[in-house]
Amino acid sequence: MSQLEVTRQEWEAGRRLFEAAQDEAGRYQRLLELRELLLDELRRRVGQTYTLTELAAAYADSERWAREVLAERATPGWPRELTTVLAAAFAAYQRGAVDYEP
Repeated sequence: MSQLEVTRQEWEAGRRLFEAAQDEAGRYQRLLELRELLLDELRRRVGQTYTLTELAAAYADSERWAREVLAERATPGWPRELTTVLAAAFAAYQRGAVDYEP
């Protein structure tokens, strides 16, 4: 299994955890807001045209910049959701890759 496949599996696991939170309306709304902040940053960092390999490279350093973004723009309490929301953001963003295949 390639590193890209492992990374994509990690994104998918985060997406599943993210979606499972739909049963908790308040938490899910918060996760949506956090994911949107990270998607905005992904658009800025990765751009509109990218490959899955380029996206995976951005993921390698993502925890550092995601912490900075959320610390600056999100309300308190975001650290416990970082792993889930970060993987969910990458899972959503991968669909725009020029070489995306489900």
